[in-house]
Amino acid sequence: MLEQINELPKKAAKKHQENKKFFAKLKKKPPKNLDYIMQELHENEFEQTDCLQCANCCKTTGPLFTNIDIERIAKYFRLKPQQFIEKYLKVDEDHDYILKKVPCVFLSTNNYCSIYDVRPKACREFPHTDRKKFQQISDLTLKNVAICPAAYNIVEEMKRRIKSY
Repeated sequence: MLEQINELPKKAAKKHQENKKFFAKLKKKPPKNLDYIMQELHENEFEQTDCLQCANCCKTTGPLFTNIDIERIAKYFRLKPQQFIEKYLKVDEDHDYILKKVPCVFLSTNNYCSIYDVRPKACREFPHTDRKKFQQISDLTLKNVAICPAAYNIVEEMKRRIKSY
């Protein structure tokens, strides 16, 4: 798995222009059944993929924390939301709350998340490949294929499945 993760940025970079072109066409005229296709591809991939073997998302990127996430996680730690923010978060250039540093402070050595039951929405939904109106998040998906082996595989299978693009 480590070799696959290390090769992923190079593989994704090679496919970047092809993927960008594919997503541009997909955005203009998505197939009527795109959500169903994506749901099936997502489910098939995650029957084979064990995130605990990878956790590259937690090691290399940080999620956005919504106010609801902050309140829920602060409550879990028995902190006031502002205390949680001061201890773990910073504001990025888009004025979103993000982790002060990566890898994620809540990731343990065995790739388990210490706040799994209350983790941020962005973590719960990553890599967002089963999201409705998938074509609307093509920029995010282009980034995720360089981080997540499952997202890379899903996009490659998607391109095979939707050949008219």
